[in-house]
Amino acid sequence: MAKFSLFTEESNRSPLFRLWRKFRSNHVALVGLWLFLALTVLALTAPLIAPYGVNQQHADALLLPPSWHDDGDVRFILGTDDLGRDILSRLMNGATYTFGLSIIAALVTTALGVVLGTLAGASRGLKSSLLNHLLDITLAIPSLLLAIIIIAILGPGLMNTVWAIIFALLPQYIHSIRNLVVAELGKDYIIAFKLDGANRWRLLVRGILPNIYEHIVVIFTMALSTAILDIAALGFLKLGAQPPSTEWGAILQENLSLIYLAPWTVGLPGVLLFIAVLSTNLVGDGLREALKNRKAD
Repeated sequence: MAKFSLFTEESNRSPLFRLWRKFRSNHVALVGLWLFLALTVLALTAPLIAPYGVNQQHADALLLPPSWHDDGDVRFILGTDDLGRDILSRLMNGATYTFGLSIIAALVTTALGVVLGTLAGASRGLKSSLLNHLLDITLAIPSLLLAIIIIAILGPGLMNTVWAIIFALLPQYIHSIRNLVVAELGKDYIIAFKLDGANRWRLLVRGILPNIYEHIVVIFTMALSTAILDIAALGFLKLGAQPPSTEWGAILQENLSLIYLAPWTVGLPGVLLFIAVLSTNLVGDGLREALKNRKAD
């Protein structure tokens, strides 16, 4: 005789597992996740696995096309630039700067945004009103323009670019987290927590944050895609990474004059930027859709 079970196995699954189950059913988002993980591994290991040095020149191999071209050389799979530098090695190392630093910038923005956004959502009165008006002013400025303004103050350079991206993304992050916290504070379980004698710290740590962490992950992916584009754009404008840096935007700017003579020197970093932003957006959209479907069950 079968045993009586009040709860099925599926209903006992953790929220994180159910979110993953919904996410992996979206095959397009899953492909984006694999691309995202591949770029992350490349950003971490590029200096170790690159076949040549980033500034190593080969005088006998100037402007070689990719190896599958009739004039290509198998030693240089993606060809060389006008100084004889291996494009594959430079693009692999560029992943560390463009993609890796974007992840760091998004993580720092997440940490600061969660703390400040939670405090903003939990505050009341004049302090909350002043913070909201300040956020409204900064949100009216596009993140790239705000980053350019910050770069004008800090000066050009790769690390200054990272800080500029963090400060440019922070207002939007604080605003999003604040709205989530305010929405959670109006729910019944928070009232139950208060009636049970929970203080403000316990409300935030045990009540609010566990219920918004999935939204934080989605906001993180949105911030990451913006950070990738902004770092590359600042490098292209010569406000970020400076030549001979291997940051993808800087490579685009450095080889722009060769677009007709050697289009692969411009097209390949552009393709990598497209893949990086596309994979990040696919993961973010997949997480958003999985979160919506999980809550609809």
